[in-house]
Amino acid sequence: MQCQPVDPDPFAPLFAPLTSLRGVAETLARLMARAIGGDRVLDLLFHLPESYLDRRARLPLADLRPGMLATVAVEVVRIEAPSGRRQPTKITVTDGSGFAELVFFNRFPAARLGIGAQVLVSGKVTEPRQIVHPDHIVPADRPALLPAVEPVWPLTAGLFAWHLRRPMAEALARLPALPEWHDAALLAREHWAGFVESLTALQAPTEPPDERPRRRLAYDELLAGQVALAMVRRRNRLRPGRALPGTGHLRAEALRRFGYTLTPSQVGALAEIDADLAAPHRMLRLLQGDVGAGKTVVALLAMLRAVESGAQAAMMAPTELLARQHLRTLQRLSPVPVALLTGSVTGKARAALLAGLADGSLPLVVGTHALFQDKVVWHDLGLAVIDEQHRFGVEERLKLGGKGAQADVLVMTATPIPRTVLLTQWGEMEVSRLAGKPTGRLPIRTTLHSLSTLPDVIDGIARKLADGARVYWVCPLVTESELVDLAAAEARYASLRDRFGDSVGLAHGQQDSAVREAALADFAAGRIRILVATTVIEVGVDVPEATVMVIEHADRFGLAQLHQLRGRVGRGQDQSFCLLVYDDGIFDTAKRRLTLLRDTEDGFVIADEDYRLRGGGELLGTRQSGTPGWKLADPERDDGLLRMAARDAAVLLDRDPKLQTPRGAAVRLLLKLFPRSISSRNLRSG
Repeated sequence: MQCQPVDPDPFAPLFAPLTSLRGVAETLARLMARAIGGDRVLDLLFHLPESYLDRRARLPLADLRPGMLATVAVEVVRIEAPSGRRQPTKITVTDGSGFAELVFFNRFPAARLGIGAQVLVSGKVTEPRQIVHPDHIVPADRPALLPAVEPVWPLTAGLFAWHLRRPMAEALARLPALPEWHDAALLAREHWAGFVESLTALQAPTEPPDERPRRRLAYDELLAGQVALAMVRRRNRLRPGRALPGTGHLRAEALRRFGYTLTPSQVGALAEIDADLAAPHRMLRLLQGDVGAGKTVVALLAMLRAVESGAQAAMMAPTELLARQHLRTLQRLSPVPVALLTGSVTGKARAALLAGLADGSLPLVVGTHALFQDKVVWHDLGLAVIDEQHRFGVEERLKLGGKGAQADVLVMTATPIPRTVLLTQWGEMEVSRLAGKPTGRLPIRTTLHSLSTLPDVIDGIARKLADGARVYWVCPLVTESELVDLAAAEARYASLRDRFGDSVGLAHGQQDSAVREAALADFAAGRIRILVATTVIEVGVDVPEATVMVIEHADRFGLAQLHQLRGRVGRGQDQSFCLLVYDDGIFDTAKRRLTLLRDTEDGFVIADEDYRLRGGGELLGTRQSGTPGWKLADPERDDGLLRMAARDAAVLLDRDPKLQTPRGAAVRLLLKLFPRSISSRNLRSG
């Protein structure tokens, strides 16, 4: 591939602030930055139009119709001055085929619209044959002043398209000549022009562009992301660690206590983790499993391998509730002591625990962010397991990963991750996936019920209670809202107590934590049989005896969240039920979403659909944790391009791992154009 010499820093003018563009003062720059999502010239260039106005056609006035975008060549024949302050100026124009009016409610461009003026006018036609405040008026003998095809950019309050036109033209002029970072065969197959040509076709078109320039630029951004992730993954593989060979004796005892055979997916995931633990490099692996797929058992077996090898292992959870839930599971199965370290562990108990971690006498510990406080010193941390990692900040994860000089890291999530998100935001990790349910668990029977049938639902609950069942009843709000007509948890709690008395408890996020924990403990012990709750029970609550889940106003929840809530039942050997109660007047799309949930328990199918419906921004907390948005690509819409970019990045780095070939040098420039917030420092902790 032929590559021309490139300036050492060809992008310096593009990384300059918006105020470096002529005519862009501080006030305008702030408005522009709000609309384009950044304060650099490059951010302006990457602010793509959402549509285009085609002003090329010249129509006779006789053919104008309301709603049309029209460009007409006319002569001014009459000027009607306003009769009052609130009246408009009306200009009558003709082209020989008929007459029309140009209407101005404020400033009238008298210099261009005197009697006899010959002008080109472009704007939207209203009834009856008027153009109110035309978009463009230029002399008829200077048609080049009228943009033939005009981009329509997303704007913000106080910012207009004409504010962007001149700065955009200057920004395009700053684009340097660049070498091509794609294979010639790919460009020929996709009929793609170069980077600069494609960007110009979108931002300063001479005709409405087709999809090719946008797809070319989307692929540029996706490829940059995949190359960055692939490079980090390669560095991870080369990063020194230590082998944790294990002996198997502690695992064997844990499996005996477990009493069940591991599922095929659990066996497969454990084999992948074991291969990493046995290798002389640090593990960075994501264990993603559907609700109830058995992640905790797999994590414990990995932790016991570390202990068998003479090291310590820790599991960090985002809340004390979830940490205590893990503690109960690990204590039941582990042949070695398991300690709990949270903020509520104080005094002599805390001092003894810290001493045990420092001298190595405590091999396993479960906790919250307290695990990585400065005073916590480990004798030899070999494996850090981070559960529901997206709920932690980057710095918190780094601190735990940094507690062991060569500690392996296993990240777990109960939220099934869509394929697209795996490729774009988790691509630096090795991934193990748990599918299916542990042996002996039955499918959850999910049914849909309109709100008008709520009395029948409550009667059904009464019958299940008579059979000894325990019931979750989930509501989306805590108190009644005058603006949102939803059943609040407190109101539903009161109504159910009227029917079922003291067997009803309440748990929600606005309670004192001790009160909420007491309600959850009472439900787990069977002292209460119906727990009315908000989404505080979404994770970290494991009551195998609970077999009924009622979700009120289910149409107001996201699919992934509904799936998580449903997973609170079906955790024992008995048949479980999930009743989705929806508004009588819900839209067809909402009904289809609930129907999907009724028809499948596959969290990965549900996650893909939820991502498609809602986008990936908040799905895994990625916005809060700092993952950048996409400027030119939409990974879900461009799924085919994303997969192509993943393959291209792998092939490129196999052939040129240090990006030293001519194409590699060009890709380095691509990475500079699309810098990703990815660094080995961040990734050491998952």
